[in-house]
Amino acid sequence: MFDTSSPLVCSFESRRADEMCSLIVRHGGQPLSAPSMREIPIEDNPVAIQFVHDAISGKFPVVILLTGGGTEALFEVARSQGLYDQLIEAFRQSSLIIRGPKPAAVLSKVGLKYAVRAPEPNTWRELVSAIDESGVTINGQAVAVQEYGLPNARLYAELQTRGAIVTRVPVYRWALPVDTTPLETALRETAAGCVDILLFTSANQVSNMLVVAEQCGKLAEIRVAVENRTLIASIGPTCSETLTEQNFPVHFEASPPKMGQLVRGAIEAWRGIKVRHL
Repeated sequence: MFDTSSPLVCSFESRRADEMCSLIVRHGGQPLSAPSMREIPIEDNPVAIQFVHDAISGKFPVVILLTGGGTEALFEVARSQGLYDQLIEAFRQSSLIIRGPKPAAVLSKVGLKYAVRAPEPNTWRELVSAIDESGVTINGQAVAVQEYGLPNARLYAELQTRGAIVTRVPVYRWALPVDTTPLETALRETAAGCVDILLFTSANQVSNMLVVAEQCGKLAEIRVAVENRTLIASIGPTCSETLTEQNFPVHFEASPPKMGQLVRGAIEAWRGIKVRHL
């Protein structure tokens, strides 16, 4: 008989790994922590530095800010160049478009207002729709897009279809952890059919998981495990979209996209599946 009470739950969370493990225990699971990412600020980032100078000169009438951390990083780049005040003033003259609540909070702290904000679930699709419905003109305009890790080719294509002249501004990137041993161990456990639930809280986690799984020679076995027994849970639409693109099913998606909802809902979904198979 299946044990429907205490699933082994693998979390790929890095920065909030301890919090995620606590949530898993609280909801009756056994945590398997497999940190998959390391954030590397781009201290000497010529692209971001050039963006700061170009924004101050008025080159970008429209600026799209996709993340709170990326927005703060842009301000840090400006500070490093002694151009913080000038960038803030330049942003006052630009139409600022944001993807969600985190860049909104960062802008609010420095007294800036946004012109367009994407509604939930805050994916690139909602962002494009919000732009279409706004009074902001991007046709023929130079539009700077603050990137958040992986480039979003579909977003750029949609903006270009609408006549925007897009400039990508990467301000940080995601690398693998210095020590990938816990991640490798978790992936081998998954390939062996020992893991009940995989939790993903970002699209970058999916990419890094795939890289390490291929390096370990376990990707094919992981796909078999997912097909036969392992449930995949996603924090939200952007993450789910990446999983689907990589030919992984999404058995549960958190709504709202919060860690607590992700853990609780994933374990409840797993229990439901197991009960149906008893």
